[in-house]
Amino acid sequence: MPSRASSFLILIASLFSLCAFAQQRNRGDRPANPAPAASTAESKQSSAPAADAKKDAKDPKDSNEQPPLMTHHEIHVGGKTLHYTATTGMMPLKNNDTGEVEAHIFYIAYTLDGQAAEHRPLTFSFNGGPGSASVWLHMGAIGPKRVRMQPDGMMPPPPYQLVDNEYTWLDQTDLVFIDPVGTGYSRAVKRDQTKKFIGLRGDIESVGEFIRLYLGRSERWSSPLFMVGESYGTTRAAGLSGYLVEHGIAFNGIMLISSILNFQTTDGSPGNDLPFVLFLPTYASAAWYHKKLAPDLQQNFDKMRAEVEQWAAGPYAEALAKGDRLTPQERQDVIDHLTRYTGLSKTYIDLSNLRIEESHFTKELLRDKREIIGRLDSRFTGTSRSAIDETASFDPSMSAIRPPYTAMFNQYVRTELGYKSDLDYYILGGGFRFDEWDWGVQRGGFPDTAQALKDAFDKNPFMKLFVGSGYFDLATPYFATQYTLNHMELDSAQHGRVTLGYYGAGHMMYIQDSSLGELKKDVSAFITNALK
Repeated sequence: MPSRASSFLILIASLFSLCAFAQQRNRGDRPANPAPAASTAESKQSSAPAADAKKDAKDPKDSNEQPPLMTHHEIHVGGKTLHYTATTGMMPLKNNDTGEVEAHIFYIAYTLDGQAAEHRPLTFSFNGGPGSASVWLHMGAIGPKRVRMQPDGMMPPPPYQLVDNEYTWLDQTDLVFIDPVGTGYSRAVKRDQTKKFIGLRGDIESVGEFIRLYLGRSERWSSPLFMVGESYGTTRAAGLSGYLVEHGIAFNGIMLISSILNFQTTDGSPGNDLPFVLFLPTYASAAWYHKKLAPDLQQNFDKMRAEVEQWAAGPYAEALAKGDRLTPQERQDVIDHLTRYTGLSKTYIDLSNLRIEESHFTKELLRDKREIIGRLDSRFTGTSRSAIDETASFDPSMSAIRPPYTAMFNQYVRTELGYKSDLDYYILGGGFRFDEWDWGVQRGGFPDTAQALKDAFDKNPFMKLFVGSGYFDLATPYFATQYTLNHMELDSAQHGRVTLGYYGAGHMMYIQDSSLGELKKDVSAFITNALK
């Protein structure tokens, strides 16, 4: 039997242990940016990944991992009521060598209730940037809720509104929206580890690892699989299609929205005249929209584009290829045609050496009105502080959509999904500087994931591809997308598995009500066909 002295010492030791435990709780010793614990009132079983009785399968290093938060909802689509579960959380990414968690990827998943996983399609979605969260596709086109814009896609007056999305893809496929590391709430555990993820290769590998983990944790390996990316997200999707098929994950369909796979098609530089040719039909479309073309070209939009495309790919490309060997008469002919198709003055085109840069065009087209046009959507206009600057000081199309989407996502994730966080949700930029991105190419080279997509076509004879483009998109012009697809060395059968969609709006064509409906119709038909 212990003495009084030893009992007293045991009591003191216990008190010290309790104090240490309290301090640990106050410090919040847990992984960076954990997801909140799931509500016990909303713990119904679903096909989404959640903490359950299978904890014995988890690595001890994950003992502090927080389960995702699950909430239940319904929406009326096409005369039907869809009951679905939203799952919000963080997926830990481990170092393959040490097993230590290096980053957490934030995601939101929507799964239709009462569906068998082996028959229910599953679509992974993300946006681009690099540095953009998945919010644009999520709350603009695909998810069960969308941000209400003006019918033509212009900015509404605040306060903004979130409405049920009658065009959601949830009626055909479950949805998983992924925020790559450095976007949204996704963070590396340590700041110096961010570098590993912010590059062409590291980004593809980390998002690919997320997809592998999600398929395992949610037991969806037998589901038909789709993937949709927008802008740089198409670069990622193309790269992932080739990367994942090598890891045993094949997709039924890939959807590319506002595509950019080969950056040689858009990055004009000395010795690379290709972008000037490929941008011209979009310059003409913007000039047509703002009524800057001759009356005969203003009459029929489709006829005008066909004329410009033919001249751009033929005489214009040949003239630029001649360089300094171009005769004065040939040069004047090019100036006359460019003036006709862009609405810019002959003097400006001559001084530009027949090569019109996108950043200059957005400033020059409406300079006489002291207005600028949008890059993401050239239908948008804004006022210009200076009438003599060479380039626009901002993009009025981005300025119109960023506040509504930022406000509505932050409200939605906290209230309807119940996910509480004081972290800044990096909707576009903030997690890293754009110049920190590792493009994985030598100086003077161009990033290109088109070959990875070609590899996926070769290795998966059942994969189909949908590519959607906006006519007024100056970020990823539709003619450049056509060029890339036509130079992937696809055979006739593979080209037969490609579907194209074109819309009368810009980069985020879905912000326009009519284009949103057309996109939904086209994608719905594509998914149905891909599942045959």
